[in-house]
Amino acid sequence: MKIGIFDSGLGGLIITHALKKELGKYDYLYLGDTKNLPYGDKSKEQIYELTKKGLDYLFQKGCKLVIVACNSASADALRKIQQEFIPEKWPDRKALGVLIPSAEVAVEKGKNIGIICTRATAESGAFDREIGKLSEAKVLHQATPELVDHIEKGDYAKAHSDLRKYLDGLIQAGVDTLVLGCTHYPAIKDEARGIMGGNVAVVSQDEIIPAKLESYLKKHEEIQNFLSQGSSIRFLLSKKTKANEDFAKELFKGEVFLEEVEL
Repeated sequence: MKIGIFDSGLGGLIITHALKKELGKYDYLYLGDTKNLPYGDKSKEQIYELTKKGLDYLFQKGCKLVIVACNSASADALRKIQQEFIPEKWPDRKALGVLIPSAEVAVEKGKNIGIICTRATAESGAFDREIGKLSEAKVLHQATPELVDHIEKGDYAKAHSDLRKYLDGLIQAGVDTLVLGCTHYPAIKDEARGIMGGNVAVVSQDEIIPAKLESYLKKHEEIQNFLSQGSSIRFLLSKKTKANEDFAKELFKGEVFLEEVEL
């Protein structure tokens, strides 16, 4: 059985690339719900229904474990999916998010933590809740509604300009740690590090998820023993565009076949 990666857009491809690089022996199935992106401006109910539909599709396609590589979905839908949907329909499957691992690393880095993320993630309070379980660190959110759209379109000039604007308030607040709380944002992590300076730790999810997954699998042999190890990878999108193809080819350094599917 495969490891599935689900996201609303291209951010999940970055996580998939990182997993393939570090844990390349496994078989992966990536699903991007690009037809409905971005999730960050949708209601909690909409995010839940879309995420549930995506995970259901991946489980039907033979995924034993799915990484929900979308912070909006991790914040607003994952807990309900883990507690209700999976036990009722797919009791032998698992879904993990990217938000809790990010919170765990953030509290190891500092006590004044800034989060840039979608509006849905900021309004969910999920980072506050998870960081609060681990630390008394101060948490400051900055919603960044335009960044995902700029990155999806490949307009990095606008993305970099807006990023600087968004980070100004966190710099003035004296954060010692910055969490890039959207899986699209590793695409601009170098710029974020340059703007924040060397004294601020920047947590980028592509850099932490592979090690967190490897640790999880070592602790859960009942999952790991079912995972196939053919080193394969397949890419599915609910809507395919040239920007998607160009991004994937550049990221994976070669031809990448993106399949359009109906969810």
